[in-house]
Amino acid sequence: MSTPYDAGDAGLHNDSLVPLNKDEQTWGWFDIFNIWANDIQSLFGYSLVASLFIAYGVTGWTAFAALIAAGFLVMFLVNISGKPGQKHGIPYPVLARASMGVAGSKLPAVLRAVVAVFWFGAQTYFASTALELFLVAVTGHSGGAEFLGLTLFGWISFVAVWAFQVLLFSRGMGWVSTFLNFAGPVVYLVMAGLLVVLWIKSDGQLLSAAQNIFAPENPTFSGELAGFVAIVGTMVAYFAAVMINFSDFSRYSKSTSSMKFGNLLGLPLNMVIFSALALLITAGAAVVYGEQLTNPTDIVERTDSILLSVVAAFTFFAATVGINLVANFVPAVNGIANLAPSKLNFRRAGWITALFALVIGGFWVSLISQIGISSFVNTLGAMLAPLYGIMVVDYYWLKKQQLRLADLYSTDPNAAYHYTNGWNRSALYA
Repeated sequence: MSTPYDAGDAGLHNDSLVPLNKDEQTWGWFDIFNIWANDIQSLFGYSLVASLFIAYGVTGWTAFAALIAAGFLVMFLVNISGKPGQKHGIPYPVLARASMGVAGSKLPAVLRAVVAVFWFGAQTYFASTALELFLVAVTGHSGGAEFLGLTLFGWISFVAVWAFQVLLFSRGMGWVSTFLNFAGPVVYLVMAGLLVVLWIKSDGQLLSAAQNIFAPENPTFSGELAGFVAIVGTMVAYFAAVMINFSDFSRYSKSTSSMKFGNLLGLPLNMVIFSALALLITAGAAVVYGEQLTNPTDIVERTDSILLSVVAAFTFFAATVGINLVANFVPAVNGIANLAPSKLNFRRAGWITALFALVIGGFWVSLISQIGISSFVNTLGAMLAPLYGIMVVDYYWLKKQQLRLADLYSTDPNAAYHYTNGWNRSALYA
């Protein structure tokens, strides 16, 4: 593929890093909506939202309001971080060159890639548990003896999920987008099914149980405010990684307005609907099973419905693979490709990501989850937070929303983003 940037440094561009043309920016609001639908409507997302209604000791109304406020706040922040990607058609690693330098951008990109690769492997394992649930449901067998913490069904499921993701990325971003558009909405099917089952089994007590969650028990203003802030902070932290590299997705959007509309529907509005369903299902489970269950797979297992188990397994699989592609695979591939663009294209970087994921996911139960590596990776992730502020201030205040695209792909000492040997020391020190 010949591009206007081929005259620049070959070590700074490839097909996945060059700006998209207008005719390549084909995503509408529904595609953007499903970025967030997949991020929210996952197994972890459900468990997180459900637990927030009971974890901070605040009334249900306070928790609900905090979730909605978090949705609007994240929407505002991603509208800001997503605009440069849409306007210029560039991914996060290239956008980072404007503020960090053409060489300095490799540091934040590789940090984001390390975090993403690690969690891509972990989420591949988590997605495989949904497929394992399906195999157990249809065979009635427990899965056999364990090896490295996984049963035979566990290993079959893990390798199958890994191979499915490899198939998706090998077909390119078009197939990834198609899968996301399917996986996002389908989650509501199993949630609706769970709600119906629990409604029937609760003998009409589901709504009263939900009202009890909203009933205040000697709340204080300071306690409610502290809980409100904590819940908002938790949800913002949950979305932080995607907020930083949102230009990886917004670059495909047809317009800034369609991006913003997709963010509006995918964050605040979707958060309202998803939170309400999570609340009702959690309340129903408390009535029917006598305990507060925040993991949807635990609820499904207790329904003793093979049909619901099969549908749920399929849905949870789709949802977890969806968030894996959004939050982990795409940023990992772009970050790795940015290390050596002339040698690492989308497919090669994808294979590197997939092979690391195979090792990480395979050893997740027996080793990695036991030795605290996740805390180290989360610390690396926390180091990315200041980069959001640096990139936003640089683009909107210093650059006045204008970029010299050719200079983003040039190592010429006179180029705008060469700074000092390719590093912007001021941004690095910040």
